[in-house]
Amino acid sequence: MAASCLTTLSSPLPDQHTSLSPSNLINLTISSPSHLQQLHSLLIKSGAPISSLSFLRIAAVCALSPPSAFSYARNLFHRSANSPEIFLWNSHLNTLSSSSPSDALLLFTRLLSSNILPNTFSCSFALKACSQLSNCFLTGKNIHALILKLGFHPDVFLHNTLVHMYSSLGAMADAHLMFEKMPRRDTVSYNIMIARLTMDGEMDLAREMFDAMPERSVRSWTSLIAGYVQWQNPREAVRLFIEMENLGMRPNEVTVVAVLAACADLGALDLGKRIHEYANLFRFLSNVRICNTLIDMYIKCGCVQVAREVFDDMSERTVVSWSAMINGYAIHGQGDDALELFKDMRKVGIQPNPVTFVGLLHACSHMGLLKQGQNFFKTMIRDYNIVPEIEHYGCMVDLLSRAGLLDEALEFIRKMPVKPNGVVWGALLGGAKVYNRVDMAEEAVRQLFDLDPLNDGYYVVLSNIYANAGRFNDAAKVRRLMRNKGVKKTPGQSTIAVDGVIHEFVAGESDHPQVEEIYRSWDELLVKLKVRGYVPDTSVVLLDMEEREKEAVLYRHSEKLAVVFGLMSTPPGTVIRIIKNLRVCNDCHAALKLISEISKREIIVRDRNRFHCFRDGFCSCRDYW
Repeated sequence: MAASCLTTLSSPLPDQHTSLSPSNLINLTISSPSHLQQLHSLLIKSGAPISSLSFLRIAAVCALSPPSAFSYARNLFHRSANSPEIFLWNSHLNTLSSSSPSDALLLFTRLLSSNILPNTFSCSFALKACSQLSNCFLTGKNIHALILKLGFHPDVFLHNTLVHMYSSLGAMADAHLMFEKMPRRDTVSYNIMIARLTMDGEMDLAREMFDAMPERSVRSWTSLIAGYVQWQNPREAVRLFIEMENLGMRPNEVTVVAVLAACADLGALDLGKRIHEYANLFRFLSNVRICNTLIDMYIKCGCVQVAREVFDDMSERTVVSWSAMINGYAIHGQGDDALELFKDMRKVGIQPNPVTFVGLLHACSHMGLLKQGQNFFKTMIRDYNIVPEIEHYGCMVDLLSRAGLLDEALEFIRKMPVKPNGVVWGALLGGAKVYNRVDMAEEAVRQLFDLDPLNDGYYVVLSNIYANAGRFNDAAKVRRLMRNKGVKKTPGQSTIAVDGVIHEFVAGESDHPQVEEIYRSWDELLVKLKVRGYVPDTSVVLLDMEEREKEAVLYRHSEKLAVVFGLMSTPPGTVIRIIKNLRVCNDCHAALKLISEISKREIIVRDRNRFHCFRDGFCSCRDYW
């Protein structure tokens, strides 16, 4: 019998020449209930104590085994374990609550059915398991009821676990009630509530709770900062981060990711650079997510070369890293670099994802590589089994439209297996504008008016197309239609960061303290522009007024004011970086090309659609945007 036992054990047992001592048994692994029984048999024969076995390992092996094995393990515990039985089961329950929450609840149920009285730790581990399973709200409720029934007096840890369970399952009314009833709250209590509120977009409530905290941790600040970023309030995220810094709080890696994302949205390059230095100082750059966010930040701030330096310095790159860099090249008009990087990506064996192909299609579109773009679209489906999404269809329509193949683009739209959205029809409208195809513009706008009837941009483009075609009556009808529908043109807003301070300009008005000086500088610059052949394009002004008044409106466009302020406020040769909430209009585009030549400055404008890099009188978009 001993021989057969020795042949079935997964760990080598002492042979006949070796004593079966506790030190030998510690090194043995119990792999199954039958293995345990065989080992137990050897212990009895050798006279070694059962306490030589690892009781924690016994609990792990027998926890979810057949009832007979479970009972067998309990008998061993009762005979030899020095600690209460529930402590041993809890150790495995805790492990399962993280690695396999469903199994943790099965074990908890088995403990109850076996009349093993749980303690507060058992309940907290079961609640932790519930919080990870979306369909366990009633189970969590029942465990809460059991805690009350057993007469436990929960400490702050168990209360926090209950709040976390309810909030994780979206039961915020229960979470709030639990939070309010807590006799004592700590920082973790508040952090749990703030994290869930920010996830749900309840930023005002999250801020109230944050302000009410008697003491805050880095996690408290980070949750709120990340929430502001997620819900499109990057300015408040940055303001909160600076307040956190001033209080001497040291950001962690999660904070760094959130603040970099805010810098990307705002174009706050100076702060982004400072966070980059901080991440380097504290050795955070081994974190792939931080590096990916850095790449995105530099790209969105118009520093594509610095983004590439971050990319090249990464010790590990994911498909997100490669895709971000490829997309960055594409939206900056550097399509050749995007395609070359894709070749490198394939050489190192990284499989592209849907985002990769969005960047590749953008790059082909902006370079006029029709055949190559079509091949990428086919390759994506055929070779990588990627189902095209609406973004890919939009890129293909843009590719065809830019090539002047508007009829083919319309046919492509009609054959799409998904309903085209505003991006798709907007791409067709953009092509119709470039190639003066009034019929295509009317078809695109007809669809766009149904999808987004209050979007003023479509009216503006259609009116301009009519005006360019000499159909001034139709252009006037579009303007009347805007008035009748109550569609108001969204005011253009442009921001520029100078010495870490973000300055904002609104078209037609400004409360900037240097506004009068800015106006005078523009008037001086205007003289130079007109000498170079600049003629105001008043067709973009959809207002019923005299031509001179339309010119005055053009001269107060937000990007012009921001650029003039940048010229005034920065040393010669400094790159001027602008972020605009709308597309750059034709007039500003023409003016900025000339300004870049006159001032010998590089001007980078990030508008709603893409980047425009003005240098020496030319733009990276090749006058198509």
